[in-house]
Amino acid sequence: MGRENKRLSAVREELLEEADITNVQNQTLIQEKRQQICDAALELFLEKGFAATTIRDICARSKVNQASIYDYIANKNDILRRLLNQLWFRADVPTLPEILLDDSLSLEEAIERYFVDTWKYKRQGTLLAYRTIPHLPPEDRKAMRLREIAVMKDLADQLADRLGLEAGDQRLEIVANLMVFLSAFGPMRDWLNRDQPEDVIVKTIAAGASAMIRATVSEIRE
Repeated sequence: MGRENKRLSAVREELLEEADITNVQNQTLIQEKRQQICDAALELFLEKGFAATTIRDICARSKVNQASIYDYIANKNDILRRLLNQLWFRADVPTLPEILLDDSLSLEEAIERYFVDTWKYKRQGTLLAYRTIPHLPPEDRKAMRLREIAVMKDLADQLADRLGLEAGDQRLEIVANLMVFLSAFGPMRDWLNRDQPEDVIVKTIAAGASAMIRATVSEIRE
């Protein structure tokens, strides 16, 4: 097994700060209404954009009265933080560094699984993150940036372990950055390949990514 993902584990414990709202005591009601609000806001943020969406829009879509919505959320930014914590920071979808810890998987198989899981479970979170980053306060942007840096550095370390290289070569971090880019933006271009089976698309991209990594490794060894 490769080294543990200590950087990512540490960063994952620090989610975006959500408002502490205690107006309503019924926790079940709070969770139900808050999820109703977040689900409606997600649709609107992706349809209209964060800046163009108003609290009134969210109330109309969620069917939550505007007079009571602040019993469940603090403001529009609080909704966004909650959505990003649910969808973009979600810990139940393994990152590629974590998948690479399984030595029974080939490089191609690991990358293929990574793309399948990321595109299936994190697509909305990724779209939301990249479309709303300009509207986030500096501390939230910093938290998201630190997480991405942790993922890329852990991936570079895992690739070094996998391929018998010394850790720390910056070219591996460039490759890791590209892998994260493919996982994020690949699904956004799937409208160009609607006539192709999803498994064909994933296998093709995974094979290309693996070939790129091996070519980079050959260059490093030379």
